[in-house]
Amino acid sequence: MTGMDGSGRHYDEVKIGDAFRRSLTVTDTHLVVGAGLIGDFNPHHVDDAFASGTRFGTRILHGVMTSAIMGGAVGMIFHGTAVAYLEHATRFVAPVRAGDTLTTTWTVVGKTDKPKHGGGVVAMRAVAVNRRGETVAEGDGKMLVAATASWLDAMGAMGRGRAQGKGRFGRRRRSPSLAPSPNPSGAGHR
Repeated sequence: MTGMDGSGRHYDEVKIGDAFRRSLTVTDTHLVVGAGLIGDFNPHHVDDAFASGTRFGTRILHGVMTSAIMGGAVGMIFHGTAVAYLEHATRFVAPVRAGDTLTTTWTVVGKTDKPKHGGGVVAMRAVAVNRRGETVAEGDGKMLVAATASWLDAMGAMGRGRAQGKGRFGRRRRSPSLAPSPNPSGAGHR
């Protein structure tokens, strides 16, 4: 899948074992923009003459850019439902070069309900392969993802108190500017 296909999944619409993938072809522009974006002008990434004499034989994509491309797939599957990308770790196995089509497959390996946050945390594991089917990177990530209203209703997170503007303990919330100050001078008040 590429683009928006399968995008916008909610927390309660994914299950452990679900897998999704996205592909992106790396171009010379990725190497150049990557160097400028992160300020890493190591000759492995920007100098053809230098790179031709290395064990890689050609310029290679920055690891952080490979990692970002992998993370982009997560952002697309949870397009519009992602609340926060909480964790992302990548292990680089082989170089990525201009011309490689990087295909990242993410598999859901765990879920943690967080109804008070409007959904839950989806834990995932990734494998990225190049056009030759060689693994170039492996990763792990966690995303806080919004749930559907029906799931939240079933979990009790949208109880009557919250719907009526009350806080967690059933008391009406006050605006901080209207709350009485314990110290009229304001000194020492946070």
